[in-house]
Amino acid sequence: MSVFEIIGGKKLKGEIIPQGAKNEALQILCAVLLTPEKVVIGNIPDIVDVNKLIDLLRDLGVKIEKTGHEEYTFQADNVNVDYLNSAEFKKKGGSLRGSIMIVGPLLSRFGKGYIPKPGGDKIGRRRLDTHFIGFQNLGAKFIYDDENDFYKVEASNLKGCYMLLDEASVTGTANILMAAVLAKGTTTIYNAACEPYVQQLCKMLNRMGAKITGIGSNLLTIEGVEYLGGTTHRMLPDMIEVGSFIGLAAMTQSEITIKDVHWDELGIIPSVFQRLGIKLERRGDDIFIPSQDSYEIDTFIDGSILTISDAIWPGFTPDLLSIVLVVATQAKGTALIHQKMFESRLFFVDKLIDMGAQIILCDPHRATVIGLNREHQLKGISMTSPDIRAGVSLLIAALSANGKSTIHNIEQIDRGYQNIDTRLQKLGAQIVRK
Repeated sequence: MSVFEIIGGKKLKGEIIPQGAKNEALQILCAVLLTPEKVVIGNIPDIVDVNKLIDLLRDLGVKIEKTGHEEYTFQADNVNVDYLNSAEFKKKGGSLRGSIMIVGPLLSRFGKGYIPKPGGDKIGRRRLDTHFIGFQNLGAKFIYDDENDFYKVEASNLKGCYMLLDEASVTGTANILMAAVLAKGTTTIYNAACEPYVQQLCKMLNRMGAKITGIGSNLLTIEGVEYLGGTTHRMLPDMIEVGSFIGLAAMTQSEITIKDVHWDELGIIPSVFQRLGIKLERRGDDIFIPSQDSYEIDTFIDGSILTISDAIWPGFTPDLLSIVLVVATQAKGTALIHQKMFESRLFFVDKLIDMGAQIILCDPHRATVIGLNREHQLKGISMTSPDIRAGVSLLIAALSANGKSTIHNIEQIDRGYQNIDTRLQKLGAQIVRK
């Protein structure tokens, strides 16, 4: 098991380019199963979760060729559907939560889609009902093998219908969408997720020959087609990395430029950090964050304590609440962080308290952060990364802390952040992987 050793308290400086979007990649890569033609995908992040999915596609018989820097060509013209019944698939498919999104395209094109109970972050209950209810609405039969934790959906043909999703699940919307594009008739999905990553998937599918309207809204209409062809697609930059780097700059009092961020796809992310008192400036499609000695948390207009909570898009993404919480520890003022969507994501705050942060964990969903206003610097400690986002939050805290910190279980961080140590070293960070 590798660890990061960090000497904190150093100001950083320079430019950094965010990787391709992890959450988009997991959807887009599964979509290659919908066509026998070649699909070229660029800006694919070189991270554990994405590489696992690429390996899984290769095991299914997809021809995969690396054609450039972070660019791959995929051709699913000889998919081995029987592989879904193998012991190897049951092991590999269960190690990655994103593997659930192979089910929709396999069901749509081949009439069957199987998946073991997926893994992923230990951040609380993450149910899959939305996916399978959607497939059933399209006419699929759902079979659950509770002894082996194995899910199956099968259908001789899928038929379009109207459905109202029980939750605006991003992966659920993507999965149902990929099942519906080759179904007979028209499918209408209400309460659909409308994150930029879902919009990217819709645009890609339309270039392949699908007929999807309502892109960017919570009401998608899909007119089924008989065949999808190849296309070329480029991933958006990862908005979670963008937010992470904004937080890093603030915590370490650093001057950093984040390049090529696709500002118009960031939603309210920049404004949430601005409400924490962080100065940032749009320069073309870059974000410039100047070095700040201090930053002060805003209040609501009636003077009450600022609450920052997560919500479905275009609300604030839950993946950045951990970063916001860490940033608030060194601000002037107080903030209530309300994590509504996952009940275990705030449990890493005990590590921050050990570092000297003033945080009251109210319950599994809410934490009150009393900013130190840099009067007391966090101190370096030894800690363990519980999940991807908390891991990077602890890394940011360590880079701002006085002394040496050690982070164990950094494989969790590697699942979502590409070569994070070497990229931060170029900004001047003292971080070593051992």
